[in-house]
Amino acid sequence: MQTLCSSLGDCTLAVPRFPINAAPPNFASFLSTLSPSNDGIKSSLTFGCGILKPLRKSRCDGFGVKCAASNDDGFYIRKCVELARKAVGFTSPNPLVGCVIVKDGKVVGEGFHPKAGQPHAEVFALRDAGDLAQSSTAYVSLEPCNHFGRTPPCTEALIKAKVKKVVVGMVDPNPVVAFKGVERLRDAGIEVVVGVEEELCKSLNEPYIHRMLTGKPFLTLRYSLSVNGNLLDLLGNGVARCGGYYSRLLQEYDAVVTSSSLFGENLSLPASQEPGANQPIRIVIHKYPSSLNLIPPASNEAIGKVIIFTDNKTATAPAVAQQGIETVDLDQINLDVIMDYCNRQGLCSVLLDTRGCFHEFEELIKEGIKKNYINKFVTEILPVWDRCAEPDPLRTLKSLEQGVKVVNLKSKASDQSVIIEGYFKLE
Repeated sequence: MQTLCSSLGDCTLAVPRFPINAAPPNFASFLSTLSPSNDGIKSSLTFGCGILKPLRKSRCDGFGVKCAASNDDGFYIRKCVELARKAVGFTSPNPLVGCVIVKDGKVVGEGFHPKAGQPHAEVFALRDAGDLAQSSTAYVSLEPCNHFGRTPPCTEALIKAKVKKVVVGMVDPNPVVAFKGVERLRDAGIEVVVGVEEELCKSLNEPYIHRMLTGKPFLTLRYSLSVNGNLLDLLGNGVARCGGYYSRLLQEYDAVVTSSSLFGENLSLPASQEPGANQPIRIVIHKYPSSLNLIPPASNEAIGKVIIFTDNKTATAPAVAQQGIETVDLDQINLDVIMDYCNRQGLCSVLLDTRGCFHEFEELIKEGIKKNYINKFVTEILPVWDRCAEPDPLRTLKSLEQGVKVVNLKSKASDQSVIIEGYFKLE
């Protein structure tokens, strides 16, 4: 994932958000968007890969923000992140945010942002703390907002509660917010600390950060491999059940792209099994001349929004239309069309699940790599030794002239499978 960032001491300069349907400007035009007050730091701007760069520990002259942090600060910011995760799958396009109010070494208030349009984490934490919020320290994983949106500014709530200190995990990359919340609190005489457990806070909201910086959804490629490196249509035992990595992925992403070939003529939609999960938009690619019928879900499971992209005008059965499922007929299905649709829907994250006929996804993946659309991958390695299909479906991707480097590689066990996650960096 390519991002644009600036470090000045322990603070990061937020980047202006680009229009959703416009390409990001070049470096020179970006510099021209900075205000004259930022002239002294333009020279420190750098391009990076993955989420924003880690911050250095020093004082942030020019912003009036104290950046030194104690060990206790890190503990409470980690608690904020833990609280924020309770709303996974519900806040988009807003970020996940948690807040903790501490007084005399004791937690007196907690809160998190539960859903877009509802009060922010700071408001819930201050309500929980009540009068104890006065002369307390407020910890928040993301910079408090200082503008009127669907809710009032959180900075004003903190000032009204008379907190004496605010510790911020990371500055909000949204240009409407960036540093304005920090500056407002400082102007009100509140001590502010920035950049505590920043990398953890960034990993909590990488789709939100990516969309703010690029104007595009964060796209993750998911696929399964045998232990000898061949593509599989399978998922491992238990991974689609509650608590399994695949079930959690469906809960975390705003949309999942799948192929109708995985299901034959009867389309059984993938769904998260997490309790109360907000199901992603299901985007189904259908390229075959056979008709497509949607299997109704159980009575206690909501279908959620479904859209079918097809290059075959007779592909969907009347039952699909009767269920109100949107169908888009195209001459050619490509990733540009899918990403544009997701942009217009205001989605921050998309999961591209390649189960089914891999050849349906081959061109999409090539396009995604060449255009730098694919930011992350999730690979499930199953305990299966599988004979390679002829021709090798990966041959085209293996021969790409454009080099692809993998960074920030992580692995974990999931029952009998091994899950590997990483980020693409184009060379």
